[in-house]
Amino acid sequence: MSEDKTITLGHPSYVWRAGQDRRLKLMQDYVPLAGQRILDVGCGVGMYVRAFSALSPHVYGVEIDQERARQAGALVPRAGISVAPAERLPFPDAAFDVVLLHEVIEHVDDDAQALAEACRVTRTGGHVIIFAPNRRYFFETHGAYFGSRYVFGLIPLVNWFPDPLRRRFCPHVRAYTPGDIRELLARLSCRELVFTQIYPGYDHIAAHRPHLATLLRRITYALERTPLRTFGLSHFVVVQRL
Repeated sequence: MSEDKTITLGHPSYVWRAGQDRRLKLMQDYVPLAGQRILDVGCGVGMYVRAFSALSPHVYGVEIDQERARQAGALVPRAGISVAPAERLPFPDAAFDVVLLHEVIEHVDDDAQALAEACRVTRTGGHVIIFAPNRRYFFETHGAYFGSRYVFGLIPLVNWFPDPLRRRFCPHVRAYTPGDIRELLARLSCRELVFTQIYPGYDHIAAHRPHLATLLRRITYALERTPLRTFGLSHFVVVQRL
């Protein structure tokens, strides 16, 4: 995959680790998944498609990049994988019980349209699940541009810059305040069931310093039960289609 494409589309999850396990459990805490018709929008190479396929035979994925879609199809041959943008989903109205957008809306051309499409293909009473970058997190996880040079990695505090300055460093990706997310949701025919922030899985740290990762998880996951969750890595949102 070209570097330009990786910058604009982000790095999908290539390996299933503790962080993905935790996010799947969060979804299951609030949304029934067993036996449901599930769509993963922006499915990448199919990590969540595979996890959902262990819970339901009716799992589909959409991915804008053909190479990643091919990998997802090879990983989960019985899943229905389509190549399409999130803003134009190739499915009829009310086709799914559950639609997931996992760290996707920050990369699309039109985030409002992507959410409108997710809502359109969800049946009445069904659920849309959203994970999206939190503007209040201490790091930008998608890298940044310094002049014409792109630097991948955790860039501290850039998300706290005023909008014009942040866009200069990060024109390739959005980050959202809670108000930004709620403004997008206000346009949709849905009601909010869950709106919170979650901290990272620390899987990279766990690979080399497991005790440190355990300590970080213990501390920051406890913070998720306090107002300090507002500084978490990602928003976790569940809405129900009306």
